[in-house]
Amino acid sequence: MSLDPESGRPLYMQLADVIESRIRSGAYAPDRMIPASLRLSEEYGIAHMTVRRAMRELRERGLIYTVSGKGSYVVPKPTISTPEADTTTGDESAD
Repeated sequence: MSLDPESGRPLYMQLADVIESRIRSGAYAPDRMIPASLRLSEEYGIAHMTVRRAMRELRERGLIYTVSGKGSYVVPKPTISTPEADTTTGDESAD
């Protein structure tokens, strides 16, 4: 998947979305390292700082964590916040 500099959406957000998609599809497995920032920068033809900003975005989304001097890894179980994730099963009609 390529990034579109003409889209009006910041490149770091586009890259974060691409990586999130790969995480959710299983292409980047839990507890596995994702490609290094330099590699992603070369792969997508974008500045290293843009990749770093995308990594920060992914950390804020709760999808990755970074170990200083080691790299960034997919969290063990990505947090998915959707209405379906609310498993409230209480029966309010019973008194």
